[in-house]
Formats: sequence, structure tokens, C-alpha cells
Amino acid sequence: MEISGKWCLPAAAVLLVLCASAAGARNKVVDLNEDNWEQMLQDEWMVEFYAPWCPACRALEPIWNEFSTWSDDLGVKIAKVDVTTSPGLSGRFIVTALPTIYHVLNGEFRQYHGTRDKESFMSFIENKKWEKLEAIPSWKSPASFHMGATAYFFKLSQLLRAVHNRLMEEYGLPTWGSYLIFAVATIVLGALLGLIMVCIIDYFYPCKPSDARYKDVTGIRKDLDELDRGDVDDLVDEEGSQSSHDERYSKSSSGAEDDEEEEKESGSTPPSPGTPGKARQRRARKAD
Repeated sequence: MEISGKWCLPAAAVLLVLCASAAGARNKVVDLNEDNWEQMLQDEWMVEFYAPWCPACRALEPIWNEFSTWSDDLGVKIAKVDVTTSPGLSGRFIVTALPTIYHVLNGEFRQYHGTRDKESFMSFIENKKWEKLEAIPSWKSPASFHMGATAYFFKLSQLLRAVHNRLMEEYGLPTWGSYLIFAVATIVLGALLGLIMVCIIDYFYPCKPSDARYKDVTGIRKDLDELDRGDVDDLVDEEGSQSSHDERYSKSSSGAEDDEEEEKESGSTPPSPGTPGKARQRRARKAD
């Protein structure tokens, strides 16, 4: 009995190790994250997005593990992504419900909407039912550049959420105080980013003040020349009209003076009754 009791504990430990190794050998689920997710861009994959707190994900876990044991026979790799530790991938794949399953073949993505059991998964791969599904368009592809930017925004949102919780739990700030800090930080960062963008644009597309000033100076000179010519023409016209007006005025005034002198002369020496008047003299001249 002492010998059997002595060897009982090591035997149990060995048995547990063998069982664990056998279970590990059977379970061929690949854990993907934000660092190694690009592995799925090669070959054929079935990828599950899950969260540890999700009841449906916990119910699917044993089925998914059993499905992974057939990966070699089906020629497909089985993987899973924890969205709590890889929020960027949830944003890249636009995961709105859990669990979400994607079929990936050489960079083409299709979302699985069938029944979540092992037989349905195997039939989906064996019968190539994924060919009936429309692939995600290129502009919405998780491998595209803008979806990568979306992933960074998701990561930023998770970071801000963690900071918000820390401010309230560890530092005891009220909710409005945390929101006020975020608002001020947003305004400051926006101003800095705007200033940086202005500097970058000014660096790559600098203004040309010399050309603009030259154009302004030449334009002003042209305007001044036109104004000077117009003023000269106006002055010439005014001088001509003034001289003609003066000549007319001088002629009229000289004629008036001659008439006055004649009247004076005629008034000072009245004609005698025997002398003929100017009218008779003019008639006599005409007759001559």
C-alpha cells in the first residue's frame, strides 16, 4: 500500500500532463491580434471575433475548438480574435455584434451568417458555400488604408475610455470634470494640429510676395498713366473751351464799345438839316 500510494501522485500528474498535451494538440485555434493579424491574408481562414464576457461566445467556444481539430483535413486555418485586447481589429472589421465570424481566402473577406455548429462550419468549407457570398468591396476591405485609420480611431477611443475610468475611480473626479478635461484637451490639440497643418501647407506651397508686389506696382502705374492721360485731355478741352469763350466775350465787348462810341459821336454832333444822313451816304456809295 505504501508503494502504491507513493506512486499514485506522480502517476496522476503524468496523466494530467498527457491529457493537457493531447487537448492542446487537438485544439488548433490560432490566436490573432493586432500584431499578427496579417497572417490571415494568406491561405484560407475562418476567424471568430469574440469577447470573454459574451455568453454566446462562451457557448461557441467548445464548438469552435472542436471545429479546429478538422482544420488539417479541410485545408483551412481556424483562428479567433479577442476584441477586448485587440480593439483596433474590431474597428478594422467593423464588428458590431458578437460573435462575428469571417471567411478569408487570399485577402478576400466574407462574413459568415450560417448556423453556429460544427457540421454547418464543415459543410460551409467542404461544399464551398462561401462562393455564394459576395466579398466585401475593396473600399471597405479590412486590409485597406482607410480601414487601418479606422482601427487607430478605435484604439484611441479605448484609450480615452480607460483614461476616463481612471480619472473617476482613482482620482475621484466627477463625470462632468472628466468631460471638461477632455473638452479642453480636444480644443488645445485641435489648435495645435491646425497650426501644424498651416505650417506644412505653407512649407510645400509658399506664397510669392515679390511677384504679387510687382504685379500690384505695374497695375498701379498703368492706372496712374491712364488717369494722367485722361486729366491732360480734360485740361486741353477745358483750355480750348475757355479760350473760345474768352474770344467770344472779347468780340462781343469790343462790338458793344464801338456801338457806344458811335452813339456818343452821333449824339455830340447832331446832323444839320441840310446834311444827308448815313443812310443817304451809304446809298450814294452803293450807287457809285
